[in-house]
Amino acid sequence: MAGEGRPEGTGLDAAGLRIAVVHGRWHEQIAAGLLEGARRALAEMGAEVTELPVPGSFELPVVAQAALEAGHDGAVALGVIIRGGTPHFEYVSEAATLGLTEVAVRTGKPVGFGVLTLDDEQQGLDRAGLPGSKEDKGREAAEAVVEAALALRSLRS
Repeated sequence: MAGEGRPEGTGLDAAGLRIAVVHGRWHEQIAAGLLEGARRALAEMGAEVTELPVPGSFELPVVAQAALEAGHDGAVALGVIIRGGTPHFEYVSEAATLGLTEVAVRTGKPVGFGVLTLDDEQQGLDRAGLPGSKEDKGREAAEAVVEAALALRSLRS
């Protein structure tokens, strides 16, 4: 299972952090599960949250960058890309991954990577934090961005 060995994000205090959740709307059931997992985690940690829906994963980097440039301390990027019969999957997956990495490095602010790149819908259902899911990648992305934002805040203070 892909989630084995992941760190636990328990006990994080995000009070005073402004976090943008940029989320794609493709593959509605899986996307909704990711968003709900991020919402729960950020609420538990006490972050101030702005939700920014976008059409799909290709649009995540530009909106995440705008949110970070507008003053957010971090961004959680959530999307679902399912392999099909054309090279489109590879193009969108690579664009989202490289784009979000560039945003984090360019802005000096963390981006929690909650973009699922899947071979089939079942893999997404298993990772979306839905009832019966084995993993909650929305929560994990939210915890990752908060932990990184807290580390950066400690370096800057």
